[in-house]
Amino acid sequence: MNYSAENLALWNIIIQLGLIAGVILLAQLLRQKLGFVRRSLMPVAVLAGFLLLILKYTGLVHIDNTMMEMLVYHGIALGFIAMSLRVPPEKTESGDLTGLKSGAVIVSTYLVQGVTGLIITIFLGYTFMPRLFKAAGLLLPMGYGQGPGQANNIGSSYEALGFAGGRSFGLSIAAAGYLVACIVGVIILNVLTRRGKIASRRDGADAEPTVDFFQDKNEIPVSDSIDKLSVQIAMVALIYLVTYLVSKGITGGLAAAAPGLAGTVNTLIWGFNFIIGSALAIGVRVLLEKGKKSGLIRRQYQNNYLLNRISGFFFDIMIVAGIASIELEDIRGLWVPFLLLAILGGVVTWVHLRFVCRKVYPDYYYEGLISMFGMLTGTISSGVLLLREIDPDLSTPAANNLITGSSFGIILGAPVLILVGLAPKSDLMCFVTLALAAIYGALLVLLILKAHRRKKG
Repeated sequence: MNYSAENLALWNIIIQLGLIAGVILLAQLLRQKLGFVRRSLMPVAVLAGFLLLILKYTGLVHIDNTMMEMLVYHGIALGFIAMSLRVPPEKTESGDLTGLKSGAVIVSTYLVQGVTGLIITIFLGYTFMPRLFKAAGLLLPMGYGQGPGQANNIGSSYEALGFAGGRSFGLSIAAAGYLVACIVGVIILNVLTRRGKIASRRDGADAEPTVDFFQDKNEIPVSDSIDKLSVQIAMVALIYLVTYLVSKGITGGLAAAAPGLAGTVNTLIWGFNFIIGSALAIGVRVLLEKGKKSGLIRRQYQNNYLLNRISGFFFDIMIVAGIASIELEDIRGLWVPFLLLAILGGVVTWVHLRFVCRKVYPDYYYEGLISMFGMLTGTISSGVLLLREIDPDLSTPAANNLITGSSFGIILGAPVLILVGLAPKSDLMCFVTLALAAIYGALLVLLILKAHRRKKG
């Protein structure tokens, strides 16, 4: 085998990962040294992605877009599997269904974004831009609500269905969402502070974590014949392998039994493989818990701290690769819908969350509102970043609601995936999707209001 630089297949992944590592370290340095960057609250991974995008377009580095797409695709699944394996805290707010209500908040926001996006693109498609892919508006909830991973997957699916530049358009929407989360979110914090609605409590927030933060009771030893980190990575990798086998079995079975249905469903299954991975990870977690209770398993194999670090690693890689792989040429003729979606998407997200969060989080309204706004325009990391400005110790349940709500959101959001696959079929299906999304969103809001009245009564 040729181990020299001539064997690009051998060295390409190292080169691309090395570029990503370099810009992450550079972005971290800029955040530490430049006050305006630090005050912007822009996540390091987002800044690194933009730096790599600039380097690509200045010709200083060569980016393998195919490799970057692969990193985005696998990164989102591996990150969610690691998150789903974590052992949940013993004390939760399950008694008042806060997790379910948070899931309803998240999915209803997706639907508000989707309805807004479809209204914009359908209107443009029938007036000023007759060649516009009318289902493109659904990339707003994918980019804002779910981040670059889903924007990449659905954008690629739409591109295969005739939306020229669909993938780059989706990733651009996701990048705009980060800017809304970090820049608009900080502006909102400052306005609320000046009005006396909130008080920044960031000072003195960086206390040293306790040992319990790094390790739960009865875990496998730190020093053993195999490193504890290796065990966590092995579980994540094995579950992802099973995810591949399950997805392959489902799509293969559908292709043999119902070829017509397979053409639609199989694309969604591979595009949303992270949901299958998350479900399998939750199943493994439940089996391990039952094994401990029955005495078959004596130790806890998951370490929440390490699983958080693993998911954070994959999400950071995914974010950098996703932004860096944007092809600006692909959205050259799409600036009007892009700007309308980016601006109005932020507005409707804020207006909707102001209403529903007041009902769901009456005891910590601003913490719930700010964290949800950060997550539903950026990612969970930007939601936590904004939250820490007013709740540095994460003493309110707001941060936990982002995670429990996302778990319920996977279940409540299943119909959204059907709508995403339905809309591109025809212009009529776009209108049908718009109506169904509006109805489902209204039902979720009614669920929130009913739960609020019941709690108040």
